[in-house]
Amino acid sequence: METIDIDGLEEALSLLQCELVARRNRFTPEAVTWAQYDVLDVLRIEGLLRPSVLSARLGIGRSQLSKALRVLKDLGLVDQSSDNGDRRVQATTLSERGKAFMERAALQRRDAAQRVASVMTPGEQVMFAELCRKAVHGLQAEVKEND
Repeated sequence: METIDIDGLEEALSLLQCELVARRNRFTPEAVTWAQYDVLDVLRIEGLLRPSVLSARLGIGRSQLSKALRVLKDLGLVDQSSDNGDRRVQATTLSERGKAFMERAALQRRDAAQRVASVMTPGEQVMFAELCRKAVHGLQAEVKEND
């Protein structure tokens, strides 16, 4: 049976996570948290969403979502309007400022990808992308097990 160097893997993941957090903090003068960024990213991908759908997509409670939306609205990154089906429900979408924010984020991600690619061979790039996807699936499996 193979031995797993869990300490080495943990250290590598920790270093990568720290660098990604630092990079995100450098391009977000709005001081958006990870949770708030996740809200913005789901809205970028899916468009106008009701809070119940948004909280289900993110796997977070309605109160946590409500707090995130309040901050994002105060920052001018999201717009809310009455849902046509139920006037009591506020549907949420990215504002123009939110779209510009997410475009900056996309440029930052592309820059990071280019920097990573510059230190890897084409084969390593393919392998790294596949390993990242596997890592995400492994991390998501825990969430699915707890549902």
